[in-house]
Amino acid sequence: MARRERVYDVIVIGAGHAGCEAAHVTAKMGLRTLLLTLNFNNIAFMPCNPSVGGPGKSHLVREVDALGGLIGRVTDLTHLQVRALNTQKGPAVRALRAQVDKRRYQEVMQSILEKEPLIELKQGEVVSLLRKNNSWRVGLSTGIVFEAPAVILAPGTFLRGRVHIGLNNFSSGPQGQQPAIALPQQLEKEGIKFRRFKTGTPARLRRRSLNFSVMKEQPGEITAHGFSFWLPWQPRRPPVSCWLTYTTEKTHEIIRANLHRAALYCGAIKGVGTRYCPSLEGKVVNFPHRERHQVFIEPESEGTDEVYASGLSTSLPEEIQELFIPTVPGLENAEIVRPGYAIEYDVIDPEQLTLSLQFKELPGLFSAGQINGTSGYEEAAAQGIMAGINAGLYLKGEDPFFLRRDEAYIGVMLDDLITKELDEPYRIMTSRAEFRLSLRQDNADLRLAEYGYRYKLLSEEEYSRFLARKAKINEMIKTLEKTAIDPDSERALLFSSKTGVPVKQKITLKAALQNPDVTYDLLREIFDELPEGVGESEVVENQIKYHGYLARETKMAERLKKMEEKKIPEGFDYNQVPNLSFVAREKLTAVAPRTLGQASRINGVGPADLAALLIWLDKKRK
Repeated sequence: MARRERVYDVIVIGAGHAGCEAAHVTAKMGLRTLLLTLNFNNIAFMPCNPSVGGPGKSHLVREVDALGGLIGRVTDLTHLQVRALNTQKGPAVRALRAQVDKRRYQEVMQSILEKEPLIELKQGEVVSLLRKNNSWRVGLSTGIVFEAPAVILAPGTFLRGRVHIGLNNFSSGPQGQQPAIALPQQLEKEGIKFRRFKTGTPARLRRRSLNFSVMKEQPGEITAHGFSFWLPWQPRRPPVSCWLTYTTEKTHEIIRANLHRAALYCGAIKGVGTRYCPSLEGKVVNFPHRERHQVFIEPESEGTDEVYASGLSTSLPEEIQELFIPTVPGLENAEIVRPGYAIEYDVIDPEQLTLSLQFKELPGLFSAGQINGTSGYEEAAAQGIMAGINAGLYLKGEDPFFLRRDEAYIGVMLDDLITKELDEPYRIMTSRAEFRLSLRQDNADLRLAEYGYRYKLLSEEEYSRFLARKAKINEMIKTLEKTAIDPDSERALLFSSKTGVPVKQKITLKAALQNPDVTYDLLREIFDELPEGVGESEVVENQIKYHGYLARETKMAERLKKMEEKKIPEGFDYNQVPNLSFVAREKLTAVAPRTLGQASRINGVGPADLAALLIWLDKKRK
């Protein structure tokens, strides 16, 4: 029998949330793809909180979905509960958050990937990665070697992973899985620079050992939509509940008395952790006057009695966890299924990457996910889809695909990663986006679906539905513009009685909708000529109510676009520019920005440096 062909178009190393999105994309683009994983049973594994979404993160999920990605679809198919967040706040920060069935999530994701004819899934540890004759040779620990002109690294937190539980530490990936030791050593030989980050996770508890009667129930909601634009939304009925309790002063006493045994405080951990998801001992130390901290008990799967104790992340010894966990109301008799731990792992310095997520000095090698210094499934998925698209474009000899900061949260994240100094694991937040009112979760498809269709990630049927939705929104706005309320009419009286807004002169429904107490659905109750639009009315309302603010953001975006249009030649020598400060010269050389706009966002590059650079570039062009 002839040996099977071991040459592919793309090899994706790692089948977490970044790797799954990347492999799905390259297959959709018509490229034969090999997806390698250390453990076939842990494809799309959720080693931390089994939830998706939240402010900023929800926006990323909907953007990935609008491009044709998977995380939103799989979340909608496997959720245990969904909640709408910040509903009383402005549309820029409204978000969805879903608790998912982590086992079901893996099953559905694996099923989707296995049905893609151009994806081959394989278990194996990568121990060598060498470039030869414009191609990459990927060697496994079993001795087999695969070859592809493009490789996407997506190994998550497995590179030289080291778990800490108190003073004990050992080589390990998340939740006792096999770490990747040989791969980072090989990558260092290729000139890739690493640093250490750390994250943590709380103990998992046995559900039947908990007393929920003293906790506050956090039920799910029947929301109007899920994360995906492309699947019919079927909210779970009834949703599974989460539960809220709090630490006590006794909890804090035990932690303070044992800080010298916490890996985080005894000097055992050298890696940098995120400020936005601190360990419990970190919260006790940094907020000494807080009498209590929230603890959410969250289900992991319908197929297990195991629950996640969000808020109790720790690096303390297991015997100390057995002491402080029972001091939390409702956890008095809690059985620990798995102890909490901290994990250190290697990440690359993202300054080594271009905005396309390709290594500057290593053609055909891309990187996505937590290896780039981010935290969270959502950030990883967003990088995975972008790395996949750009690997496909690289193989086709086409220009890379970038998203600007005014186009998507994905653009904000990648620009931050490549341009700004990363001193901790990166987490997307709405506050990072200058154009957040324009980058709402309700209009992600209007912003990005055209790209998804261009790169063959959306089907003809999905694209047709998108065009119909776009046409419906335009129809709704036109009807609002041409329909008026006459002050002497019965409908004006009905309008005033329902809203408390008097009609003193003839106004259009568009003008009426600008009032904060008026909704599109309320207008439809009075004016039946308005088209129905269940998902579209939110977009229409936001566009009309916030028209002035959106116009201001549009002007800002135009200014940004002009800066982004001023290209800096590839390989530009900043030493030739007079009047640049030493710091700016050093930073510009390290980052190698594509445009003057990107250069303006580099820490250490001031207005005088930009002026000097602009004058020199204009002089060279002339």
